[in-house]
Amino acid sequence: MTKKIAILTSGGDAPGMNAVIRGVTRYALAKQWQVYGIVRGYEGLLHQEMIPLGRRDVGEIIHRGGTMLRTARCAAFYQEEKRREAAAFLQNQGIEALVVIGGDGSMRGAQGLSAYGIVTMVIPGTIDNDMAGTQYTIGFDTAVNTVLSSVNKIRDTAFSHERVAVIEVMGRSAGFIALEAGMAAGAEVVLVPEYAVNLEDVCTQLSRSHEQKKMSSIVIVAEGASTGNEVAAYIKAHTSLETNLTVLGYVQRGGSPSAYDAVMAGRFAQCAVDSLAAHKKNCVIGLWEQQVVATPYEEAQAFRYPLDHNLYTLVHILGR
Repeated sequence: MTKKIAILTSGGDAPGMNAVIRGVTRYALAKQWQVYGIVRGYEGLLHQEMIPLGRRDVGEIIHRGGTMLRTARCAAFYQEEKRREAAAFLQNQGIEALVVIGGDGSMRGAQGLSAYGIVTMVIPGTIDNDMAGTQYTIGFDTAVNTVLSSVNKIRDTAFSHERVAVIEVMGRSAGFIALEAGMAAGAEVVLVPEYAVNLEDVCTQLSRSHEQKKMSSIVIVAEGASTGNEVAAYIKAHTSLETNLTVLGYVQRGGSPSAYDAVMAGRFAQCAVDSLAAHKKNCVIGLWEQQVVATPYEEAQAFRYPLDHNLYTLVHILGR
């Protein structure tokens, strides 16, 4: 049976979004479905910006960062009237299902549309790895490797000049990037939103390491735990250690997806299309216990993958 589906990307971009667009489009076309792209996320949906997608339209994008469909944040979509307008447009165009690629805010938007009878599927795409209903989000592995590459370069100069390098990374509400990059880079200190920050303890640890002839240290700070500027300023004020700050910023959201992200993008895309073919609706596609599954939104909200406490403890033991 022919279906007519649309795809949009919403919120912050993440490496691997293009791979998801490609996967959903080509897998759906293989089922003889019609596929359309909504340009600029929910903002574009409100402006009725929709284009047809064929196999060639999604060629040569699997390796590209960002999203070919563009993305935007859309405050207007919080308004019930705007969601009603968007749902009416999709229904008038004969769209039977909408695949949304994005984070928690994107999922809330999809839930809002489902209240007006629009069948939706959400594929998690955010570097923060902090979405309900999944242990993994597209873009996370790439972001960690981007941070690791930068930290390793900063470590070289920190060692040469015998400095403390404070590095701020993304993660407003979750410290997954900071923790995994910190573990992989051998950071001395990792600060994350999930655990209280005690800068006095940080200074004590760094000073003790310096007394033991450890002449340089790496401190990785998730932005939601504290600002890198605050941490660096405190260390400078309360120790004799020369301290520099680097804020990595948007470099973490760009670049070609890692092999893992590209593979998971295809698996998530397949699950989304197969779930629609099986008449499932209003689900988040996620990785749980190594299985790719479709979980209804209400159930997904009860499952939020926690930061690994053992890894948090281990990174600080090994970093001393």
